[in-house]
Amino acid sequence: MRLRLTRWVLLALLVILFASYLALPYLRAVSLFVRAANAGGRVEATADALARDVTVEPPHAVPTRQGDIMAQYYRPAGAVRRSVLLVPGVHSMGIAEPRLTGLARDLAGSGILVMTMALPDLTDYRITARSSEVIEDAVAWMASQPALAPDGRIGMIGISFAGGLSIVAAGRPSIQDRVAYVVSFGGHGDLGRVLRYLATGEAVAAPGVETHPPHDYGLAVILRAAADRVVPPEQAPALREAIGTFLFASQLTLLDMDQANATFARAREMAAALPEPSATYMTYVNDRNVEALGRVMRPHIALDGDPAASPERAPAVPSAPVFLLHGDGDTVIPTAESVVLADYLRERDVDVRLLVSQIITHAELDRTAAVSEAWKLIAFWAEVLEQ
Repeated sequence: MRLRLTRWVLLALLVILFASYLALPYLRAVSLFVRAANAGGRVEATADALARDVTVEPPHAVPTRQGDIMAQYYRPAGAVRRSVLLVPGVHSMGIAEPRLTGLARDLAGSGILVMTMALPDLTDYRITARSSEVIEDAVAWMASQPALAPDGRIGMIGISFAGGLSIVAAGRPSIQDRVAYVVSFGGHGDLGRVLRYLATGEAVAAPGVETHPPHDYGLAVILRAAADRVVPPEQAPALREAIGTFLFASQLTLLDMDQANATFARAREMAAALPEPSATYMTYVNDRNVEALGRVMRPHIALDGDPAASPERAPAVPSAPVFLLHGDGDTVIPTAESVVLADYLRERDVDVRLLVSQIITHAELDRTAAVSEAWKLIAFWAEVLEQ
């Protein structure tokens, strides 16, 4: 009887240990979700207690075909099974962007070694195919180091336009076998479609997905990139500088409203000093006049959108699992982009997980929703963390 009882106790312990093992990714994902959402109070204190300590190391250089690019490690305490390359979207602050640093720290707290690296073209508000080459080189560099990639593979997370570019890079033969997974957070399937959406408000159709009017930030970005085709070439540098000032002011709203307002005022002063038609177009930017900016861009939009920067036009698709996460009301890259991209990849036998979330706007967690929606997001990240 005592022996039988011991066996039952051992069996129960094994069942408990097995259940705990299965639940571990979900526990890590719950902790990640609570910390990323800044839930506050006892709930966030508990999540912080579950998280690992994180060391943010000084920036270091990563060799790429565009030269050395600065990157930064977020290293969790203890053993690391997986490292990930985290790439931000179109933002001049690069690896210092506050939302990026917050996400990197939260992911590292979940036991992942994170390397953030900004793409030079995206920090200069340009969306180019060569950015996927930089991602490709960074993945190859990370995966070649046993300390970063014990099994020779790393994860990839791209935010906004870097999401689509990461999928393009993951399909390249040089790194296909070195990628554990790719996460596209608010990314694109076809760059040309997104640019046309920003200029016209018309997105690709997807079942059950609502299209919202485009955000002025995205229009300002593409006007800046196309300035030499929209105004006389001699006016383009000054118009680009003024638009860059406005975009930087928009970014400062997350940090310091006084500084942001002063920078917005500077952008208005710059508009007043520009010749026509630059002055009118810059006024549209300052006034966030989406309709007028769209009219300006429509004749030129067909010239934009390098096919090589689009996952749906890339020569090859990734062999690793692809996770597509998109907010249901995205006004920079329309939600339908991820839905259509998921279908495209599945048709080519890619293992795809898609989540359209009510909690996310454009590549950030900043809305409340039902518990069921929170659980969907937790389950999504649990699967990522398990890779």
